[in-house]
Amino acid sequence: MSRTFGRGKSMKRKQLKFVVGSGVIILTLAFLAFSGYQESKAYYLTVPELHAMKDASAEKQLKVAGDVVPGSIDRTESRVIKFMISQEDGKTHRVETLHVRYVGTDAPPDTFIERAQAVVTGKLGTDGVFVAHEMTAKCASKYEKETAAGVKRQTE
Repeated sequence: MSRTFGRGKSMKRKQLKFVVGSGVIILTLAFLAFSGYQESKAYYLTVPELHAMKDASAEKQLKVAGDVVPGSIDRTESRVIKFMISQEDGKTHRVETLHVRYVGTDAPPDTFIERAQAVVTGKLGTDGVFVAHEMTAKCASKYEKETAAGVKRQTE
């Protein structure tokens, strides 16, 4: 009778270890999934919206869209691109600009040129410069803007 009781006790101990181990693995995976989600979450803003937020935007992961200001692209530093993006505020009709410092590991897209619409992902620094680690650029609207502004392209 004592042999049967001892076997049952060791089975319960093995089951308990299995349940505790499984629980630890599930909680670890849930924590990693949650923290990964929090890290990748970014608010999408325009330049005027970012300026309106002021200090509330500090240390938040943000995506900011705007047009690359002509003549502002600076590639003098190795692996760092500095430029400005601008956008007109719909309410005040003022053009607002944002200084951007791209420090991403990927090369900038081929469509990243003056007047292209750029979407940068990163954080706003305390100095007011947006430090981006990711960038995308759209180029198609460049030609539409030039046509609307009366700029005629020379044909080759």
